[in-house]
Amino acid sequence: MYPRLFRITGVATLAASLALPAAAVAQPQASTPSSFLSVSPLFEEADLDRGGEFDIKGVLLRAGTSREFGAGHRGGITLNYDYLDYSFDNPVAFGGIAPWETVQRYGFSLPFTFAMRDGWSVGVAPSFDWFREDGAKTGDSLVWGATFNAVKRFADGNVLGLGVGVFDRLEETSAFPFPIVNWRFSRHWRLINPIAAGPTGPAGLELDYLFDNGWSLGVGAAYRRTRFRLDEAGPTPNGIGEISGAPVFLRASNTFAGTYTVNIYAGFVAGGKLKLEDSSGNELRHEDYDLSPLVGFNVTARF
Repeated sequence: MYPRLFRITGVATLAASLALPAAAVAQPQASTPSSFLSVSPLFEEADLDRGGEFDIKGVLLRAGTSREFGAGHRGGITLNYDYLDYSFDNPVAFGGIAPWETVQRYGFSLPFTFAMRDGWSVGVAPSFDWFREDGAKTGDSLVWGATFNAVKRFADGNVLGLGVGVFDRLEETSAFPFPIVNWRFSRHWRLINPIAAGPTGPAGLELDYLFDNGWSLGVGAAYRRTRFRLDEAGPTPNGIGEISGAPVFLRASNTFAGTYTVNIYAGFVAGGKLKLEDSSGNELRHEDYDLSPLVGFNVTARF
């Protein structure tokens, strides 16, 4: 088995919708626009429990901009695009037939943060994304919803908050809470959410050690679950594919020239599962895949 990089976020819209609000509460507000561009190439291969294997080749792209519009309030837009090429080899649990092939995601979110008294802020980030295998109906592939959060920034710069996401995700509606944290215990130690634009996404926690030379080393865990509409002419016409798992990882990071941040990931994914549903969201088949290594690379430019 080759090393692998985990794919889209499990609640993939969460990564996009948190990217700018998290930055807004974790850093001082600025009157000038703040923009970013993030690129995460990936490759994954895993063995299936009942026989066969699959691999993924692709790239995740994120870009966004935000700006203060008075009294510490901030708003912006984040654009998302993912290209994931799945290749299956004799997947026994799916009758030896590839359940899906190339999957794309594209969409946007509109994060807004509103400053309040005593360091508090509240945020909302509606988002609209299309998750679809090539050949699927665009109109049947929309995942939409919003995240809401309340955050407290303390005098020492530490941040704590709580958010709730509510999404309509292809024949199901889900609601889930998530923590927001950027807490520095000492000169070298801090607890944060994983990087939203990176390959692990933000839905988890990470403990970081900050070195004096600018590098940081973190250990973290998250959970991922992604659903997408299937080709209307494929083996499960207009069905739904789902992939989920929990990445546990190490991350080494540094920022160069004050603009470019490089993040290097290594770890493993536990509890991996593939699921196939019909067009109404009724489960047809599922398959677990083995604990497998995780490696990843992300470059984010801020300007």
